[in-house]
Amino acid sequence: MKSIILGITGSIAAYKAADIANNLVNRQYNVNAVMTKAGASFITPLTLQTLTKNRVFVDVLQEDDPAQIVHIDLPQSVDILLIAPATANIIAKIATGIADDMLSSMVLATPNSTPKLIAPAMNTKMYENVATQENLHTLQKRGWQIIEPRVARLACNHVGKGALAKVDTIVNTIEALNI
Repeated sequence: MKSIILGITGSIAAYKAADIANNLVNRQYNVNAVMTKAGASFITPLTLQTLTKNRVFVDVLQEDDPAQIVHIDLPQSVDILLIAPATANIIAKIATGIADDMLSSMVLATPNSTPKLIAPAMNTKMYENVATQENLHTLQKRGWQIIEPRVARLACNHVGKGALAKVDTIVNTIEALNI
């Protein structure tokens, strides 16, 4: 069984992570959900735990098993790292090496050889901002695969590029890795 970390950040699109997780589980992936605290404000960890049948990780300081350091150990055992949705904040953290929460800590602990995918979801102005674009370019140079956002009506009621890619697009991109 293929194993994946599904990182979920504080975007309104976080609710779609349930569909992503469910699709991956149905395709025989062992899904380990890791959420930022902001992500957990949009969709509950219990929802993802129910769908994945795995503990959901949010707090980097919560270590239930003294023999295990989750933010180091879990990334060593997965086949793929996916962040969907990815906010401008997490993109900037990853690009600059900041590890101040469970998800960003796991990203830094993930082996360089592990395929890493990121699906941005944010307001068009934030997505088009030079800082975000430079951060995405940095991630691409480091081997990250960017799953481009769609043009759609966004939560702010503007129409533009920034909507999370469709669930099928995300899942099919993962399947195309042939891991």
